[in-house]
Amino acid sequence: MKKAIGQSGVVTALGAMSGTSLDGVDAAVLRTDGHRIEGFGTSGYRAYTAAERQALRAGLGQWQGAAVEAAAAVVDAAHAEILAGFDGVDIVGFHGQTLAHEPRGRGTLQVGDGAALAQALGRPVVWDFRSDDVAMGGEGAPLAPFFHFACAHWIGAAEPLCFLNLGGVANLTYVDPAFARPEQPGALLAFDTGPANAPVNDLVQARLGQEMDEGGALAAQGKVEEGALELFLAEPFFTRMPPKSLDRNDFSEMIGLVCELSDADAAATLTGMCAAGVVQAMEHCPAPPAQVLVTGGGRKNPVLMQMLRAGLDCPVQPVEAAGLDGDMLEAQAFAHLAVRIARGLPTSCPGTTGVRAAVGGGIISLPDG
Repeated sequence: MKKAIGQSGVVTALGAMSGTSLDGVDAAVLRTDGHRIEGFGTSGYRAYTAAERQALRAGLGQWQGAAVEAAAAVVDAAHAEILAGFDGVDIVGFHGQTLAHEPRGRGTLQVGDGAALAQALGRPVVWDFRSDDVAMGGEGAPLAPFFHFACAHWIGAAEPLCFLNLGGVANLTYVDPAFARPEQPGALLAFDTGPANAPVNDLVQARLGQEMDEGGALAAQGKVEEGALELFLAEPFFTRMPPKSLDRNDFSEMIGLVCELSDADAAATLTGMCAAGVVQAMEHCPAPPAQVLVTGGGRKNPVLMQMLRAGLDCPVQPVEAAGLDGDMLEAQAFAHLAVRIARGLPTSCPGTTGVRAAVGGGIISLPDG
């Protein structure tokens, strides 16, 4: 592997991400030396079909068995299909699909066969990014913060700022760009703030047969049930000090809190819960951030964005305002992390996952020949 990309210089890396929203596979090219971003390349998206999403949903929360095998088959096929369309790539970062995440229990499970993907693509593939972090006492998530650190330097940030990812689960990265390296104490603080799109997606899927509340249209017609919101914020998770992480289904009981509400009020309340979790999480930041840059699907929900702007004391805007791509940021992150792992650099540290020491981890699979 060292011979394949060397230990210095800029590498063209391809990253892929299949997130907890279960919408599809993002793939993006990044040029990086593992420390700094040197440029962004092409990107693509491969949506999951309804049948594929059903197979993935059936595997959520499972650790083994037929449902896990079926979900893995979907992940492998979808990734092989989209990644084969990229040329001129030195290395691939393959996250796979998280089905279960229990860092203080059974560990973490991302399905997807990186070794088989390396053979199919004829390129080195870095995968299983989270297991070593969990084995060393870390949460195994979030992993994008080291890339967020690189993004802060790419955009020329001079003051501390936050990146907020609103996928199935919400996670926050506080970055102090005054530091030279992401693993330095104080450079990063990252943690999951609570659920984001997953509960709303599950609600509209169950009630209306829709995949999501497109553009927050349903939530915009409803009002937040304050009693349900108070019960939500009473969950012990919110009193835990970060770093901390969640499984997609850790707050599945949220649906029960809104079961007697109308569709619109239920959607508004679940959206309000996401925003409230973020607002409460901001209290953990070492210093007030100059801005919050939002990535992930939630940034396209104007109701959620307005709730965040009302609750936070700094500008809140999509990452596009800083010249970044909110649809591809996580795929780009795993391209960046793949290069770091191949070069023996850490990808998480005590401030991002609570791991005992900075660790890189990951498996590097090489194609035959």
